[in-house]
Amino acid sequence: MRFLQLVVILWIGLYAQGALAFLPIQHWQTANGVRVYFVENHDLPILDISIDFSAGSSTDTPATSGRALLTQRLLTLGAGGMPEDRIAETLADVGAQLGSQFDRDRAGLSLRTLSSQAERDQALDVLARAVQHPEFPEPVVDRERTRLIAALREADTKPEVIADRALMQMLYGTHPYGLRESGEPETLAALTRQDLADFYRHRYTASQAVIAIIGDIQRDAAGRIAESLTKDLPAGKAPARLPPVTAPAPRTQKIDHPATQSHIQLAYPGLTRDDPDYFPLLVGNYILGGGGFVSRLMEEIRQARGLAYGVRSAFSPFKEQGPFEISLQTKKEQAEQALQLTRQVLREFVEQGPTKQELQAAQQNLVGGFPLRIDSNRKILGYLGMIGFYQLPLTYLEDYVKAVEKVTRAQIKDAFQRRIDPAGMVTVVVGVAD
Repeated sequence: MRFLQLVVILWIGLYAQGALAFLPIQHWQTANGVRVYFVENHDLPILDISIDFSAGSSTDTPATSGRALLTQRLLTLGAGGMPEDRIAETLADVGAQLGSQFDRDRAGLSLRTLSSQAERDQALDVLARAVQHPEFPEPVVDRERTRLIAALREADTKPEVIADRALMQMLYGTHPYGLRESGEPETLAALTRQDLADFYRHRYTASQAVIAIIGDIQRDAAGRIAESLTKDLPAGKAPARLPPVTAPAPRTQKIDHPATQSHIQLAYPGLTRDDPDYFPLLVGNYILGGGGFVSRLMEEIRQARGLAYGVRSAFSPFKEQGPFEISLQTKKEQAEQALQLTRQVLREFVEQGPTKQELQAAQQNLVGGFPLRIDSNRKILGYLGMIGFYQLPLTYLEDYVKAVEKVTRAQIKDAFQRRIDPAGMVTVVVGVAD
């Protein structure tokens, strides 16, 4: 068993090094201006493709919340003369997998298929229809809208969902990031087929699209695929810049809930994807609450005092400042003690920064774990899509380890003191003690 583990670790390390050293990212634009990012890899007879658009939930308004997600969900449920059952059968015939991705900034589709000509052409034909010619059949719109509303109403009874919804509303206020990604039952109920079709025409354009490709094909074939997926898209306009995020007024909201535990969440505006403080905050957060059992929050709240089974902190970077969050669950009668201790640990970390030993351990863990982040084509595809959508340097993956290793204690302390205000956090407690 030990020998097998060593073999696996060695293979992962060699694969990751190969991905960085021998699979450089190629970049170009299609005839109508779509940005394409491609990594050629012939290790497996597989092709992975994603296409993203600036069509995430931040493109909604309070009156149309949920429109972006519902539009994206309908892309593959009838397109280019193919009803949804035929789409599913066509993909199943060649063993292809169609997926999707959606967040505040972007919406899109992904495809995994065999790289052999016949199989990949059949799968790519489906993807091209879905991207360029969705039909939004009225009965399917009605069905999916009803399903989504039912799912939301069920989710809205769960304490973690209630907490997250309230937290984002307090953190972002009227900013588009404050809208729930899935929408609200009331706004979804008011959406029509025409609303979705209009949104698609406005947002699913060449100027707002990015394609990522990795797999067992050569550059000329990748070029043809990118053209076939986007040739019928209108040029469109570049997406308007989102308004900047402003710091919220500090506030604590307590919400009654019959759950046996209190769900506690704290938040503050955090990182943009291209943030100059990205790596100091990334490494610092690993020490604070992102490193699992080796983090300060876990040590103080779980290990030393047994106040929670788990506690974590995380940055979620977007085009504008995504949230910096701390979350935990605890017994209702311990909620106030756990909350005050969480605030104390955060305050002390911002004031003092990490120790030398904490920094060294964090850097070793982040660098040592990096090969696992790029040990498959699918994971690399995710990075390609991110690099392309946010227009990060093509050397991002190569630079990651070096950037982590260069972070200093002083940089972490400085970045947290400038960017995170412990006294300015918004806080939600769902499930308060009787």
